Amino acid sequence: MLQIQFTTGADTIFPGISRVLPGETLTCADGRIIERHRSAALPAGPPEAIDEAAALARLERALTESVDLHQRSDVPYGMFLSGGIDSATILTLMARLNSSPVLAFTAGFDAPGAADERAQAAAVAQALGARHETLLVTQAMVWRHLPEIVACMDDPAADYAIIPTWFLAQRARQEVKVVLCGEGGDELLAGYGRYRSAMRPAWLGGRVMRARGTFDRLSVLRGRPPAWRDGLAAAEAQASGGGRSRLQVAQATDMADWLAHDLLLKLDRCLMAHAVEGRTPFLDSGVAAASFRLPDRLKVRGGVGKYLLRRWLEQNCPAARAFAPKQGFTVPVGAWIGAVGDRLGPLVAAQPGIAEIAEPERVAKLFRNAAGRREQYAAWHLLFYALWHRAHIEGRRPEGDVFSFLAAT
Repeated sequence: MLQIQFTTGADTIFPGISRVLPGETLTCADGRIIERHRSAALPAGPPEAIDEAAALARLERALTESVDLHQRSDVPYGMFLSGGIDSATILTLMARLNSSPVLAFTAGFDAPGAADERAQAAAVAQALGARHETLLVTQAMVWRHLPEIVACMDDPAADYAIIPTWFLAQRARQEVKVVLCGEGGDELLAGYGRYRSAMRPAWLGGRVMRARGTFDRLSVLRGRPPAWRDGLAAAEAQASGGGRSRLQVAQATDMADWLAHDLLLKLDRCLMAHAVEGRTPFLDSGVAAASFRLPDRLKVRGGVGKYLLRRWLEQNCPAARAFAPKQGFTVPVGAWIGAVGDRLGPLVAAQPGIAEIAEPERVAKLFRNAAGRREQYAAWHLLFYALWHRAHIEGRRPEGDVFSFLAAT
């Protein structure tokens, strides 16, 4: 978990407890499992032959049907809107399908230089006639609530997006019971930069996804976690074959673990902590059938991912700036940790859960000097794990701010 921020496969961090995998159904009798069945998440087969016009029409039909189904509710609903194209696509379709303005929520951050998507999200919301609510997440809010945010992640996934997701859910709960979200768009339609690298053979600079862990070459842990990549390798092997392209294999690998055990876990736990239901239209089986077997050239073109979705959005919501460079969703945890590193580092280093796996003096030093991106990620993973261990292994109630929670005896 420390190396890649989430756990993989059926095994969990708790001995003797296994996951029911995505699409899996168990039949139980007399206290034991007597049958297992698992439905495939993705259609089998290599990329199909289809031209751009036909693919656009098919994708629109699938997405329209999915959004229509996912917004059916007898309670108030809204959506989470970032500055990216996935949520802009969902809002475009919701605006088309609803007679009243759609309620959209967007988070921003107070750290200088932090990526702030509120202005772009506001432009999209205005163009589509949505009611747009924004939320500023401050450093003070984070330190005050981080113990309870981490505690809601019973299965540890140290994705820093838990922070804005939790606060957005808290705000949305005041007005809605259901929110539609854009998770799955990058995986199904090939939005990540790592996919473009995975498409190339090794001799052309291609790289295996997540070949290095967060703590490699940092000399903080007592030992390199053994076999930390075995789960990912198993997912890669499972995704290969059947004539799939390199790109399809990378996408299917991500959907097996990264999507299921990080992104969707984060969304579910943070929303349900506030009794809000999250729905993900991109992950409808009809959307998967319409998109996963698209030719690689309709997913990635000219170094740009999600080409076909961008083409659709360009035509249907110009304000979304569909072909603008991907900004990526970042949370300024590095800046926040750096501002209090001298105070926070010793508290993290003193935790029993951290002392078991890392050298305390090196942990404290890491927090004092978390200047580089890798060091900031490592500090965040250690902070998350210290809080998580205190809540779920030591059994402490997540009360007080992050400093008092870690200092309590």
